[in-house]
Amino acid sequence: MTPARVVLADDHTLVRAGLRKLLESLPEVAVVGEADDGLALLAMVQELQPELALLDIAMPGLNGLETAARLSRTAPGLRVLMLSMHQNEEYVRQALRNGAAGYMLKDAAPMELALAVRAVLRGEVYLSPSVSKGVVSDYVQRLRSEEPSGTGLTPRQTEVLQLIAEGHSSKEIARRLSLSVKTVETHRSQLMKQLDIHEVAGLVRFAMRNGLVSPDH
Repeated sequence: MTPARVVLADDHTLVRAGLRKLLESLPEVAVVGEADDGLALLAMVQELQPELALLDIAMPGLNGLETAARLSRTAPGLRVLMLSMHQNEEYVRQALRNGAAGYMLKDAAPMELALAVRAVLRGEVYLSPSVSKGVVSDYVQRLRSEEPSGTGLTPRQTEVLQLIAEGHSSKEIARRLSLSVKTVETHRSQLMKQLDIHEVAGLVRFAMRNGLVSPDH
């Protein structure tokens, strides 16, 4: 059987190296690429056409949650396994809403990675056992039927908000997103008005509460 092609994204080099070593010990997968942020991972997926992507939830530039959402639109056949330090139920629900097929905690035992990868490749949904059972129940009973709470922001607003929260200037955001500085400033003003938040510190807190940046960023 041809091994499944796998790509992984994490902004910590040592973490990526450890994940790659664990993955390469599994005969059913072949690691074909790795990236240190979501934007690089998106480009890699288009080029390499993998079957599985492992994403860190908190990455600079474009976090794992937003990357998963984009992949669900641009590469619908790709299976996504989210890796996170966060056991918070809202992170899990948002990952599943954004198209992830699995959510695994980074402090799990190495053998759990094999279980997660195999389950996701079989087309199943995998959640670390230590994640609350309430998440599973909520996913099964409500995820498909209720209107997602979300942030109410457009994908572009979400990108701008994350970059603001990461401390980037309007000029840097404009360069990263191929926008004009004026357009970025317009997005910034609209965000503050829509969220009823009128200072950058408040935007940062909102971004952290909604999983766009990690608290220790």
